[in-house]
Amino acid sequence: MHDPQTLLDPATRAVERLQRRRYSLDPEGLSKLVSGRAGAIGRRDALRTELNARTREMSRAGQSPEGVTAVRDLKFRIREAETEQRAADGALNDVMLSIPNLPLDDVPDGGPEDPPVEVRRWGAPPKFDFTPRDHVDLATAAGILDLRRASKLSGSRFAVFRGAGAALERSLTSFLLDLHTAEHQYLEHSVPHLVNRETMTGTGQLPKFEDDLFTTQVADRELFLIPTAEVPLVNLYRGDTLASADLPLAVTAHTACFRSEAGSYGRDTRGIIRLHQFAKVELVRLCPMEEAAQQLELLTRHAEECLRRLDLHYRVVDLRAADLGFSARRTYDLEVWLPSQNCYREISSVSDCGDFQSRRAGIRLRRGGRNEHIATLNGSGLPIGRTVVALLEQNQQPDGSITIPAALVPYTGFHTIAPDGHAVS
Repeated sequence: MHDPQTLLDPATRAVERLQRRRYSLDPEGLSKLVSGRAGAIGRRDALRTELNARTREMSRAGQSPEGVTAVRDLKFRIREAETEQRAADGALNDVMLSIPNLPLDDVPDGGPEDPPVEVRRWGAPPKFDFTPRDHVDLATAAGILDLRRASKLSGSRFAVFRGAGAALERSLTSFLLDLHTAEHQYLEHSVPHLVNRETMTGTGQLPKFEDDLFTTQVADRELFLIPTAEVPLVNLYRGDTLASADLPLAVTAHTACFRSEAGSYGRDTRGIIRLHQFAKVELVRLCPMEEAAQQLELLTRHAEECLRRLDLHYRVVDLRAADLGFSARRTYDLEVWLPSQNCYREISSVSDCGDFQSRRAGIRLRRGGRNEHIATLNGSGLPIGRTVVALLEQNQQPDGSITIPAALVPYTGFHTIAPDGHAVS
């Protein structure tokens, strides 16, 4: 969320910068809303001042019928002014909540239809002397993935892993959490998977992406299933004022994530690349604004280290302005190589949100005798399902077996998944 005065300041170049995101800002309309709100507040305050003066006068001179009538009239007019002010606040707030973050000036122009801006790559695509199979064929043949029974339980875009496949998911989760907590110094949290509207609004999922969310209603209580642990992790500090000594904060959580994928039907319908429910280890960092760029690079390296330890070939791309997520001002995508598709696919997005989320969530830093908003950053470190896809495809063997990366063997207790799904230790 932005300060409207900042957007209206010509020095911010908000119209130009938002156009790079293909968002059209109406500064004239915004200015009218700001002026309308200021006018409503002014009228309310003037009436309150008049009421206070009238009340003091009556205290000195005593009550009179005319004075009592005047006080009653002022109180009625104040209630009307307060109603007008709340309406003006709501109108301005609705617009402000719909405006995406401003991209940083050095974020590349363009959108998803343009060639990716590659920053670096690590490793090399595995070479096969056979035609590589995709993860669905590999895992189904081995009996470790059952999409048919998942569909019977919940419909399309759900998955059931079993045997060595379930063990691989569990082991991968433990490996990632151990790496981030022991070596990267993130504090692990166990957080709710159901959150309220204020929490979803704080990180930018609401109101814009309500159609993408799963909602529950129990009596008069509305709760949303989280699309990512970024939501509860950032909102742990909603409304808090932090001290300089508290920052930077680095927190992580493993959660289930739930997304309706509205508008994505027809894309990635095969397999487990795009599910309604999936698991993910999320990384979140909070820091002073001037440290955001440095913290973004650090967070990106932490996500990359997961792929390197797993010996998975990947590349890093700098997302173009029109491809940025709603809350992000810069995003690096980590894209892992999938042999069956002969291309890179996104496995982690690492984003610098600047003070966009901290303004929405009211997270501040107390420094130098004044309060200021902080920067929030987030990234996947990593999604369990997509990482399993990459592990299966990059480590497949001619006979249909899958080798386990050395870093995972202490967690799985086996080094190979045989063609029939048995774990080979």
